[in-house]
Amino acid sequence: MSAIAGRRNPERERGAGTVLVVGLCAVALALLGVLVLLGQAAAAQARAATGADLAALAAADIARGLRAGDPCAAAGSIAAANRVRVAGCRITDERGGTAEIVVTAPMPYPWPAATGRARAGAPP
Repeated sequence: MSAIAGRRNPERERGAGTVLVVGLCAVALALLGVLVLLGQAAAAQARAATGADLAALAAADIARGLRAGDPCAAAGSIAAANRVRVAGCRITDERGGTAEIVVTAPMPYPWPAATGRARAGAPP
């Protein structure tokens, strides 16, 4: 065995730490990006659920005769105030007037919109 074969060559390993740190930073940034996207999706889903609840309550009040107006128009204005869009509005005569509302909350990326559904009416 020669003396050279047993020695480490520090010139060959020069810069290996830099490559490792750059790779770890790239992985950390990718994970951070995924977390941001998931956070925005969760926020859009919460916004859709809240908008659907409020729109259904407003529509149910009108359907039951507690306020004057068109139930679906009221649901649309409440939904717009909550940055969501009414995708479906159905008013039934069940229990004196029940509103079933479906809303969508747009996502800032080319993902499908978050959907929220709510039903409101007179208590049983």
